[in-house]
Amino acid sequence: MRKLEEKIFKGLMIGASAIIISILLYILYIIIRKGIPSLTLDMITKVPSGGYYLGKEGGILNAIVGSLLLITGAVLISISISLPVALYINFILHKNSRFSNIVRLSFDILYGIPSIVYGAFGFMLMVFLGLQASLLGGIIAVSFLIIPIMVRSIDEVAAYIPRDLIEAPQSLGATRYETLKVIVRQLMPGITTAVLLAVGRGIGDAATVLFTAGYTDSIPVSPGQPAATLPLAIFFQLGSPLEEVQNRAYAAALILTAIILLLSFSARYFSAKLSKSKI
Repeated sequence: MRKLEEKIFKGLMIGASAIIISILLYILYIIIRKGIPSLTLDMITKVPSGGYYLGKEGGILNAIVGSLLLITGAVLISISISLPVALYINFILHKNSRFSNIVRLSFDILYGIPSIVYGAFGFMLMVFLGLQASLLGGIIAVSFLIIPIMVRSIDEVAAYIPRDLIEAPQSLGATRYETLKVIVRQLMPGITTAVLLAVGRGIGDAATVLFTAGYTDSIPVSPGQPAATLPLAIFFQLGSPLEEVQNRAYAAALILTAIILLLSFSARYFSAKLSKSKI
């Protein structure tokens, strides 16, 4: 009976994995098949000219640069908040204390909030502060979105740090700050994974930046200017009645997918390298 149960659950896991992989491959197939014919050098190296979304010349360089600027700023803000929070609830407080568990529950709730809610909250905050839709507004809104992801990801990895690693430096006379430096080094693969998850969620989200980052055909040169993003560029092009413009949306989706895959492979490479350096 036990062997039969194992075979059933093994079959279910294999089937579920096959379904997920098949869906992923099908999505990639559609994006590549429809996007490759419309993917040109001009599309990557030029900003939209007049009537680009009506099928005329130009490109989406503004959206590519805007997305990279936005996610870079959001990650820098988020990691500067998330890492201290994760270290505090695990290594300054007792990791199973009531306050630590309340913090984890709070971030779990924030993790599940739809991105459009973060966009609306960011928009309300911008109105309160007197800010206009801008790159800075988008960075703030995306930071709200990805901070819970980072905190919980780092927190999960921190739970596996052995207690001996904390006590050993202290027994040698190390200060709390020096001990935390040792812990952070051990956490680097987990921090890298947290950044990867945050980038994947933040760079591909349209709802968060719809009301906060605005949209422009030019590349922003200051945080106070509106910024285009790839998800919104894809959204606007798919809304066009022209098939040529819709195919450009798939090309933009292919660019976004390539950026995420590049970041993913880079993060995994550096994560593996950091893990080996600790051995």
